[in-house]
Amino acid sequence: MKVSPAKENILKRVRNALSQPVQLPFPNAEGNNPVFETKHDGLEMKFAEEFSKLQGKFIFCSSRDELAENLQALVENKEWTHVHCKTPSLEKILEPYKPAYLNVGDMYTLDAAITDCECLVARTGTLVLSAAQPSGRALPVFAPVHIVIAYTHQLVFDLKDGIAKVKDKYQGQLPSMISFATGPSRTADIEKTLVVGVHGPKEVYVFLLDE
Repeated sequence: MKVSPAKENILKRVRNALSQPVQLPFPNAEGNNPVFETKHDGLEMKFAEEFSKLQGKFIFCSSRDELAENLQALVENKEWTHVHCKTPSLEKILEPYKPAYLNVGDMYTLDAAITDCECLVARTGTLVLSAAQPSGRALPVFAPVHIVIAYTHQLVFDLKDGIAKVKDKYQGQLPSMISFATGPSRTADIEKTLVVGVHGPKEVYVFLLDE
């Protein structure tokens, strides 16, 4: 089969190009580097900023005394009478302050729930929760108001760091459920109108304890 001069000319240029490879014009676009910058000073500030954008309420506490005082002030301001907590480590922290509002009824009469979390994701203002926590699956979703008490050492930058932290904690035996809560529950399924608190808590508070 005779090849036309024009086609032969094209093939010749292709062969010459293949014999002389050149560097990629955008080497960093091939997935060699992470999309987001992973080094970030002040994860507390980053989390507070992103969490607040999502209508979350952030309170930084430098001590257990300050944590108890801030919780008491919140309860009094909201006129709550029953705040439920099923996390022994958090009950132990609050026990010396003898809060009258804590666990005075069952979970069906609660005003708010206090739980811990697996970690906090600073970049997105996300809470990472799991079924392995003492609060279980239902409490963080059932409560009209969700209060999370977390520690500064639980802060991570990105979601992948949070997943790695959970994997490391449970030695590869992951909990049956891991959930990512980013602000109060919300939906815009009905007539594209944003409604808060439909499928979960309408308010979410994070008390970050620096210990």
